[in-house]
Amino acid sequence: MAKIKVIGLLCILTLLLSGCWSKRELNELAIVVALGIDKIDDAYEVTVQIVDPSEVSMKQASTQRSPVISYHARGETIFEAIRKMTTLAARKPYFAHLQVVVLGEELAKEGISESLDLISRDHEFRKDFDVIMSYEAAAKDVLNVLTPIEKVPANKMLNSLEVSEKAWGSTIAINIDELVNTLSSKDKGALISAIEIHGDKKLGVDQANVQRVKTPVLLQYAGLAVFKKDKFIGLLTEEESKSVSFLSDKIKSTIEIIACPKKGTLSTEITHSKTKVKGSFQHGEPAIDVQIEVEQNVGEVECDIDLSKPKSIDYVNQKTAQGIKGRIEEALEKIQQQYEVDVLGFGDTLHRADAKQWKKIKNDWPTIFPELPIHVHVKVKTQGLGTMQNSLLNKPKEE
Repeated sequence: MAKIKVIGLLCILTLLLSGCWSKRELNELAIVVALGIDKIDDAYEVTVQIVDPSEVSMKQASTQRSPVISYHARGETIFEAIRKMTTLAARKPYFAHLQVVVLGEELAKEGISESLDLISRDHEFRKDFDVIMSYEAAAKDVLNVLTPIEKVPANKMLNSLEVSEKAWGSTIAINIDELVNTLSSKDKGALISAIEIHGDKKLGVDQANVQRVKTPVLLQYAGLAVFKKDKFIGLLTEEESKSVSFLSDKIKSTIEIIACPKKGTLSTEITHSKTKVKGSFQHGEPAIDVQIEVEQNVGEVECDIDLSKPKSIDYVNQKTAQGIKGRIEEALEKIQQQYEVDVLGFGDTLHRADAKQWKKIKNDWPTIFPELPIHVHVKVKTQGLGTMQNSLLNKPKEE
């Protein structure tokens, strides 16, 4: 009887299983890999970049069609604009494979909080896509540019963002959850990598843009966009963005160039960087202390310097440290005096250091931050000299 009861129970449970009731076949979907949002007057213009699977498949010969297609629609809300696209697209846009969201500059100047509500709320959107901003261009124009090497422009934007962050340090990848959490903090500003169009944007939509040795139109990251609350207020240059990466402990590798003692230059590769930020209160006054330890290798020597001598290595270390510190201090001055927004989370550092003291100054933080003392210390160690100690310039010429 026990076995019969178990079998009967299992039969009843199978009736309750729904199976793939919500399945959608691949040929019914328009896979969106990039989403652009612009603000035009009081309406939102939404652009989606959709992959053409037959053009990106390696098994099929190319038909010379574009590997992606863009659709545009306007609406009072982003949700409405996306639904309007069903009148244009042959299939319903599917956002589960979204890789990057591009926010237009005009939208960013007005505020991005409302724009992020749908994509952070809707269950169809995954939370691992990155958010960037188009600089001096509409998001629509950025998504219309065809790119060489990477057939899908969204892949190019994502790969460039990640590679630049690891090898150069002027970009920072930020996903939707991180951005929403940052914007929800009243005491902290946000940083978003900005991308710009080099060349005539009208030529970027043509297939010829990827059929030439010299591509006439390119997408390039310009630096970090600074947001105060949820509004774009300015752009940090590449060097300033690298300094922010040093302060944020996000430098994985980059290049430093120093002047040699007599003439010429020497380039080093930063192989490791560790930043420690500490907050303190002295007599109720807040201060920040930044300790940066850097390891580097000599990458290129274009001057007469004897690297076999310890004093030459000391010179390289000292000059590299001075260069990094000087650029960091210049970037901090711009952030504090010009933008007046805590994009580096120094308020959180002070809160962790002394919660009671932080509570006393929290309400006045916007006026305190521009005058906050920030002490930067950089220590550099050179480990490798490459496959030879000195430059070929040091070798005597054969007679």
